[in-house]
Parts: sequence; C-alpha cells; structure tokens
Amino acid sequence: MRRSIHCVAVVASLVAATAGCTNAGQGKDHKPTTPPPSTTAAPPVDETENAKKEATATYQSYWKEMEKLYGDPAGNSALKNFTASAALDNAEADAKRAHSQGYVYEGSVDIVNSAVVGTELEGKTPQVSLTSCIDVSQWKVLDAKTKSPATLPSTRLTKYVIASRVERWPEGWRVVRDDPKGEPC
Repeated sequence: MRRSIHCVAVVASLVAATAGCTNAGQGKDHKPTTPPPSTTAAPPVDETENAKKEATATYQSYWKEMEKLYGDPAGNSALKNFTASAALDNAEADAKRAHSQGYVYEGSVDIVNSAVVGTELEGKTPQVSLTSCIDVSQWKVLDAKTKSPATLPSTRLTKYVIASRVERWPEGWRVVRDDPKGEPC
C-alpha cells in the first residue's frame, strides 16, 4: 500500500508540474516560447590567418598609394600609412626622381598571384613575407606637361616578380621591403 501511495504522489507531482506547460486558454495565435540561444563562445581566432590577411591588405593599399605618389608631381600620398623603412625611402626617392625628370605615372598597378611565403609572428616585430607578380602594363609613364607617353625601352618588364616583407608596427602593418627580382611572371 505504501508503495502505491508513493507512486500516486509521484504521478500527481508530475501532473502538477506539467500543468503550467500547456497553452490551454492562451488563444490560437499563442506561440510557444523558445529557449534562449546558446551562449557558447565563438571559435578562437587564428592569429596566423589574421596576420596574413592584414599584411596582404596592407600590401594592396601600399600599391594604391604608390599610384598616387607617382601620379602627383608634388608627391602627395598617404604612403606613410602603409610603408616604412627602406621601402618608404626608396619609393619617395624614386618618385621624386621621376618627377624631377618631368614624368608622372597614370593608370593602375595590378597585383597578381600574391602569396604569403612566410610568417614570423613570435618575435619582437611580427612579419609576413609575400611574393607577387606585379603588372605595370597599365601604369603609363607620361610627360607631366604634355601628358604624352614617355619613350621606354622595349625590353622593359611590365610583369615581374617582387618579394616583400610586411611588419606589424605599433601603428599597424607596414611594407618595409619591396624588392623586384628582375624575373618575368
């Protein structure tokens, strides 16, 4: 008898507990409540992949600013936001030399097949190494006054391999080395 009373009590408590779970009397348009979304944490970010993406984006921006630097006889650009060190010095000196000879560049540089070939993220200055095929065939050298095309050597490479190093500085990623390899691509 005691056992059957215990079973009745358990069944009665289950019925009472589930009685509030029905939607009886709440109308036909009542929607059952849904449990809150899961609060699981997002997967960890891959630092190496982020560094590769950021360095590659910086390299792309660097070349857009190079187009502006070479295209403006006054040498105005935001190149310093994307480059530093030898790469900045070389770009500014070369653009100044072209401008002093009466040339400007118009058009665009296309970066083809840019690839990360190395990362060193653990050191004092994290760095990413890239190789790219630079296509300057649409970047025209013009006389600054007449806008007529400059005469260039027929052997001039217009698509060539370039090796670059991009470092993470306190201000952000900066191209610090950009070395043409003299190889066609």
